[in-house]
Amino acid sequence: MTSNIQKIEALLFVSGEDGLSLNDLSEMTGFMKPAITAMLDKLSRKYQMDSDSSLSVLHFGETFRLAAKSEVADVIKNYFDAPQLTKLSPASLEVLAIIAYKQPITRLEIDEIRGVQSGTMLQKLTIRDLIGEAGRLEEPGRPILYKTTNYFLDYFGLKTIDQLPALPNIQPDNSSSSKDLYLKQFNEKLHENEDE
Repeated sequence: MTSNIQKIEALLFVSGEDGLSLNDLSEMTGFMKPAITAMLDKLSRKYQMDSDSSLSVLHFGETFRLAAKSEVADVIKNYFDAPQLTKLSPASLEVLAIIAYKQPITRLEIDEIRGVQSGTMLQKLTIRDLIGEAGRLEEPGRPILYKTTNYFLDYFGLKTIDQLPALPNIQPDNSSSSKDLYLKQFNEKLHENEDE
């Protein structure tokens, strides 16, 4: 049986780097805010006392999120450095294609197009300097807007973003998603550059 703390922990986990506010957690679970605060404190103490756990609960303003303890920073750095030695994964290419064609765009908008969380891919692409911040949206939470970088242009042999192949003017039907269209066009351009 799932405990209430497990529910809070699971929600923080899936929210990724964006985290969740007490209001968000209350709406999603139906728990009262004082109870949620007590559960967050208990979860935080549990992580602190467990030397085998690499997690901690971070609290910034109204937002709570899970993060790795500073003790494991070196091994996490290795994880993010490793993609530099390999080609971009299909998931990374998918996110990069969406950003390239729809920039500036927020993580939530990318998630809506893909149908899955994109936080990790965004971190990897940022570390590889293929994408960067284009400011923040003037709405609650002030979400980050993402755009491609000059290095992105160099990486794909483009002088300007206008040189990306135009997307066909097709109305997607229920059997295909817009992400497939972005990825198909982007992969074609990628393979053209790799063949040169």
